[in-house]
Amino acid sequence: MVRAVRSIDTARPGNLSLPELLEANEPVVLRGIASHWPLVAAGRAGPAATIAYLKQFDGGRPIVGYTGDPAIGGRFFYRDDGSGLNFDAARVGLSDYLDRIAAHLDDAEPPAFYIGSTDLDTYLPGLRRDNDLAVPPPPPGHAAPLASIWIGNRTIAATHYDLSNNLAVCLVGQRRFTLFPPDQVANLYPGPLEPTPGGQVVSMVDLRTPDLDRYPRFAKALANAQVAELEPGDVLFYPALWWHNVEALGRFNVMINYWWNDAPAFADSPMTTLLHAMLSLRERPAAERAAWAAMFDHYIWSGGDDARDHLPPEMQGDLAPLDPTAARRLRAKLLQRLNR
Repeated sequence: MVRAVRSIDTARPGNLSLPELLEANEPVVLRGIASHWPLVAAGRAGPAATIAYLKQFDGGRPIVGYTGDPAIGGRFFYRDDGSGLNFDAARVGLSDYLDRIAAHLDDAEPPAFYIGSTDLDTYLPGLRRDNDLAVPPPPPGHAAPLASIWIGNRTIAATHYDLSNNLAVCLVGQRRFTLFPPDQVANLYPGPLEPTPGGQVVSMVDLRTPDLDRYPRFAKALANAQVAELEPGDVLFYPALWWHNVEALGRFNVMINYWWNDAPAFADSPMTTLLHAMLSLRERPAAERAAWAAMFDHYIWSGGDDARDHLPPEMQGDLAPLDPTAARRLRAKLLQRLNR
């Protein structure tokens, strides 16, 4: 049986400690922490009231609407023959797209409608005045959390990971997150690096009906999974690189999430490093790859202390702790080498 994510019952707004959440390094549900938001109240009044409330904040900029045939069952993924994605993406007006969703709310098998990862401040300016988590300001030199909104009917985001830590706030409808720790990556059978349904690599296994003959290791992933059932007002925290399958369970659903990294703003994406490692390391002999693994242990996974502590500061060079200036210098050196 898949175990439930640890849950904390609280209705106290602002009861967030990001360092404590990160230190625990596992998912946790904060019950009712956003239950006082006006958007939650609009959701209780029904889809029409919610849509009317959201339209007040339509900034007039086109958003991206994802639309799938009823046959996909709400799961945004690849076509069965692997020839592409099973949905269409188009620039649309927010209010017009909300009306399209509303027109199919009572369909027995509606099209799948999805507005995903849409920046709140850019596309729905003003919504955060009364609907916002009291997230503490970031440390100096760190980027502020990015707030995005997700709107749609009954949809499924296939199992994927994010490069950032996440606070997912269920506001309208219900959501089910099935989460897998990062060490289950091989058991999740990741798909291609691109194209992807939503910008990140997804598992090729359909959680609704997993084919264990084709994907036998997925049984091990399920044995390590956790499930979070979210009601309006609940907040789910999960760390970066935790895989998650997200099911929107209501006829009409709204979620706001906050992404952030506990790293300096000058730090590049580790995905860049992974891609470069494919180019520089993956095709080398096994013994040589093992030797480079020891190098990474020494220079990277140790945090850098082992590589520099025996050297005086004037000799440390690129081994010294990074700051914005040193990061720009190192990035320029890398670009010079890549462009040779």
